[in-house]
Amino acid sequence: MRITARTDYAIRAMAELACSPQSPRKAEQLSASQDIPVRFLLSILRELRQHRLVHSSRGPEGGYRLARPPEEISIADVVRAIDGSLASFRDLKLSDLSYPGAAAALPDVWRAVRVSLRQVLERVTLADLAVGELPLPVQKQAQEYREDIRYRSEGLF
Repeated sequence: MRITARTDYAIRAMAELACSPQSPRKAEQLSASQDIPVRFLLSILRELRQHRLVHSSRGPEGGYRLARPPEEISIADVVRAIDGSLASFRDLKLSDLSYPGAAAALPDVWRAVRVSLRQVLERVTLADLAVGELPLPVQKQAQEYREDIRYRSEGLF
């Protein structure tokens, strides 16, 4: 999976909206709070609105707000709205994939990668981001990553 700037910006904007789910926020406010170019953000918000993740309203009291409670919107929902599938593989269905010989087990590796991505991205909600408290399994995986990086940087690999 490649995390695009568009997806990163969308998730960050949605996390900001999750901090005050009932109050509309102007695109300019979201842009300033997350250092996202406003014109780019407007096109992202338009896409999120088309996927029914945000509502927009006009006027002095208008702006953008979440279409559902933040605990009901996962990071996976936002990624799918912006980029489509969480993990695509050469535009093929993984269930139909097979290789001969020594690479016969490789489709199961790709299937495991997709399941791992889903387990993280579907588990973390906008509410989790808004309060800064990730689910314990995700915290543990992030800690494993930090320890792995430290291990490599100390030349112990």
